[in-house]
Amino acid sequence: MSGTAPDGAGPAVGRWRPGSVEVLVVVLLLVVLSRGWLADLLDAPRLRTWSTVFVSIVVQAVPFLVFGVALSAVIAVFVPAGFLARALPSRPVLAVPVAAAAGVVLPGCECGSVPVAGALVRRGVTPAAAFAFLLSAPAINPIVLTSTAVAFPGAPRMVVARGLAGLITSVLVGWLWLRLGRADWIRLPGRPDLAGLARWPAFWASCRHDVVHAGGYLVIGGLAAATLNVTVPPRWLTALADNPWLSILVLAALAVVLSICSEADAFVAASLSQFSLTARLAFLVVGPMIDLKLFALQAGTFGRGFALRFAPATFVTAVAVAVAVGAVLL
Repeated sequence: MSGTAPDGAGPAVGRWRPGSVEVLVVVLLLVVLSRGWLADLLDAPRLRTWSTVFVSIVVQAVPFLVFGVALSAVIAVFVPAGFLARALPSRPVLAVPVAAAAGVVLPGCECGSVPVAGALVRRGVTPAAAFAFLLSAPAINPIVLTSTAVAFPGAPRMVVARGLAGLITSVLVGWLWLRLGRADWIRLPGRPDLAGLARWPAFWASCRHDVVHAGGYLVIGGLAAATLNVTVPPRWLTALADNPWLSILVLAALAVVLSICSEADAFVAASLSQFSLTARLAFLVVGPMIDLKLFALQAGTFGRGFALRFAPATFVTAVAVAVAVGAVLL
């Protein structure tokens, strides 16, 4: 009989395993018992800076992430399969610039564009076009360009340069994926089975799954960005600003490390007045396309193998385009 041990030894007792509630209780008890030590630790200046940077990255990214997740759920539930693929040109080489140009109509940041790009791939859009949209949406939308104009009131060419460089980079990376990318590099995560659910329950199920999944990678990216923020001495930047070529690479790398939302990065770039306009353009072009939190989100959405290839290609292309556009316009 089920649940009874052999030879009349009584009911069998399964092996107990701690669940999430038990783990949470233990963690809370440890926090309470060590609250004095934790208070002294958290009072350290560097740790206060670290926590401030981490919280600011996550807080400014979460609303846009939720917006992107909601839009992704709308695409997954309400848009008929194949509709988006039919809306783009049938030739992938033409679909890439059209998808990149469509990024101008989505007022969001990079955190929201990643889940949307994942939904586009699932709904039949060629990956190259989805990736072009992923890069262009946070780089050339009206909010980003308006904030750039406000941050650089004396340099209107910076707005044109940022929009043009962002669009060109998106198209070039899309075409590069079309030429060299492989389908087996993309590993889309499993999703809840929405078959048989009504539209709104399916919408909420999709939202819950994507928020938990993408939110975890956002936190990982924020932790890494905050750690590097407090470990890179500011004096290094001042020492490197006098070298025109090295300063471009430094600000491009700084954009990756800082992981600032694309709606706010123009004000940071404007404050780096010791650097040339071209170097600051590289900061503005690279930041919305690849930073630490974005790398984590891309790895969680498309797979680590994809992110390890896509991120370096995007970085090199963005820097090269920023230098070329800066040389012509700035």
